[in-house]
Amino acid sequence: ITRLNSLSCVPDWDMLCSLRMSHSFLCIVPYMVNTNSFFSTSLPEMLESSNLVTFNGLANSSSYDAFLLDEERGRLLVGAEDHIFSFDLVNINRDNKQIAWPATPSKRDECKWAGKDLGKECNNFIRVLQPYNQTHLYICGTGAFHPICAFLEMGKRAEDNIFRLASHFENGRGKSPYDPKMLSASLLIDGELYSGTSADFMGRDFAIFRTLGDHHPIRTEQHDSRWLNDPRFVGVNLIPESDNPEDDKIFLFFKENAMDGEHTGKATIARIGQLCKNDMGGHRSLVNKWTTFLKARLMCSVPGVNGIDTHFDELQDVFLMSSKDPKNPVIYAVFTTSSNIFKGSAVCMYNMADIRRVFLGPYAHRDGPNYQWVPFQGRVPYPRPGTCPSKTFGGFDSTKDLPDDVITFARGHPAMYNPVHPIGGRPIMVRTDVDYQFTQLVVDRVEAEDGQYDVMFIGTDMGTVLKVVTIPRESWHDLEEVVLEEMTVFREPTPITAMELSTKQQQLYLGSALGVSQMSLHRCEVYGKACAECCLARDPYCAWDGTECSRYFPTAKRRTRRQDIRNGDPLSQCSVEDRSVYGVENSSMFLECSPKSQRALIYWQLQKPNDDRKHEVCLDDRVLRTDQGLLIRSLTQSDTGIYHCQAVEHGFIQPLMRLNLQVIPTQKLGDILPGLPGAGGGVGQSAKHRLWYRDFLSLLDHPDLNSVEEFCDRVWKKERKQKRGKTPREKGRVAAHLVVCAACTSGPSCCLKTNRSIITCKNCKSHARVQRKCFIVTFST
Repeated sequence: ITRLNSLSCVPDWDMLCSLRMSHSFLCIVPYMVNTNSFFSTSLPEMLESSNLVTFNGLANSSSYDAFLLDEERGRLLVGAEDHIFSFDLVNINRDNKQIAWPATPSKRDECKWAGKDLGKECNNFIRVLQPYNQTHLYICGTGAFHPICAFLEMGKRAEDNIFRLASHFENGRGKSPYDPKMLSASLLIDGELYSGTSADFMGRDFAIFRTLGDHHPIRTEQHDSRWLNDPRFVGVNLIPESDNPEDDKIFLFFKENAMDGEHTGKATIARIGQLCKNDMGGHRSLVNKWTTFLKARLMCSVPGVNGIDTHFDELQDVFLMSSKDPKNPVIYAVFTTSSNIFKGSAVCMYNMADIRRVFLGPYAHRDGPNYQWVPFQGRVPYPRPGTCPSKTFGGFDSTKDLPDDVITFARGHPAMYNPVHPIGGRPIMVRTDVDYQFTQLVVDRVEAEDGQYDVMFIGTDMGTVLKVVTIPRESWHDLEEVVLEEMTVFREPTPITAMELSTKQQQLYLGSALGVSQMSLHRCEVYGKACAECCLARDPYCAWDGTECSRYFPTAKRRTRRQDIRNGDPLSQCSVEDRSVYGVENSSMFLECSPKSQRALIYWQLQKPNDDRKHEVCLDDRVLRTDQGLLIRSLTQSDTGIYHCQAVEHGFIQPLMRLNLQVIPTQKLGDILPGLPGAGGGVGQSAKHRLWYRDFLSLLDHPDLNSVEEFCDRVWKKERKQKRGKTPREKGRVAAHLVVCAACTSGPSCCLKTNRSIITCKNCKSHARVQRKCFIVTFST
């Protein structure tokens, strides 16, 4: 390589590759692109761009963790420490309401006497925030280790302007955790509350409850580690099993300690559990206990060498993406590693077909001399344990009618042997060796020009949000993740603990211990002001509309829209800008080309006259590359040619601009500007005759000239006043006027018309015939 570089400062890469074939040289392609680069936006930049609105919380409140999105009323309900908030979805700092709901002094005293921290634990942390009917919400809090619940009146319509807490309070045991640090999840359906939480002060009795409603409360088996083993609940969702509502199932997502013999050592396992919505418990056994509860391991791992996989077992959050078939949503789940040594995060996708297949598979059973877990090989009673009583499967009207052998089997075999694997067998996104971990996730399905794409918004424990789009390669099971942006949304690094996405408002809402933040789903302006930059961003929310990178609307009937999410190939979407520029020999010239995309690497190539090949521009003290373009300090005739400004990104070489530079020899200036001193005097020209250049520069720097048009107009008026009695100095100024008007040609509407000694500025747009005579002349002082 040293030998080749000594031949020329600008190696011909095609030549290098051909030499490699015959001389065993290594062909190195310049400007390798880091495809993992993305826009990173700080909090001040987010606030300055008006893309972020923050509510910094109250001095006496924290833990803004419980979110409920009410699209119909246009409100975001937030449960925090000792408070319930109602925010306007358009702007959370406008028309917000709040209700103080602290724990009673007596309960706080009891909490303190029990050895709890008075300031951090002995308050009322809102943990349940669920819609009960059209006018009321059901809310529960920790109540200083005395869980408490109440109804919150909202009114039927937004115009009712009601936000009032009922005076009657209920016991919250089995609905809200005692300890605010305990993870819990809940869902209120048809007047019944399904909760995964702890049910005692010490935090040892964990259970899945169903309370409220007309039926007797029901729960999981108590003190049986085969059912639940120190679980931490993440989410609860209703998913239909068939078109018959009697088959509806409740799915729970949680993590727990591995069962004895299931894993070497004490390890955390991610789980998905199911139970029937119409489960009423058993008749003689499992009375007021779930009879249809089953659980399976939720796998999210990266395959490794020799069959050793890297597992992500700490389930953090789950999001269900609805589809046209309500029975088959796509499940997104966020995981982190359990190890304190290896720190990483992953996102896995699951489909309901794989989940149902596991729950219809073999049950886990302990057998053999070592009493290890094996698939159950015996006879499975009928109807199959885990099946909902309905006319669809089995014809039983209630779980109380199930045979005793079904109940006995269900009690002893709550776990499935096979795990649930993600789509594609691996995560769709993995992050390691970074200073943050994933905490929350919401997903938006976006309609783009070439199909639908899922855009993930991932919250981290450092108060940042990653915006990621998943793009199919060969199939929808083979996905590519493209990180579009990383945005800071809180004033200090803090874990994001809650997220909600409003498709109606196109806004994202985030909660943490510090407060609540609101940001727009799309920020198309950050992708620059060129078609190629907009296309290379691969953001489904954005498209090039002919003038700028703006929000993409599928219903718009504009032919100028340019968008290519699948390939991010601007070659098929964007045309290259051609421009002719003129410079004078020995003068300086600046060729502007400055895409704002942080992904792109810019380089310049020069195609000289009568040469089809392009050579990379040699950079030295005379030719400098800046962030805004290429600066040539002293033009020579060898600089004449076509300059290609190109960006490299995602493996594509994207031409951004072609600049045809014509260098005018100094001796020919006299032909262009006949009879004007200072225009072509050559090297020996006196300093006196060069004074008009200084006058020209002083005119350019005039503070009162606010635009190109105003500047040209003033030059034109000044010329009319000086028609009479031109002195040599005045003639020098006329020459300066010519330079001024020539410089104006780089502006949008001013050009030069020359006819011997007549010099005027005209509007190029309205003088197409004159426009052909426009050119740019640059002189050095």
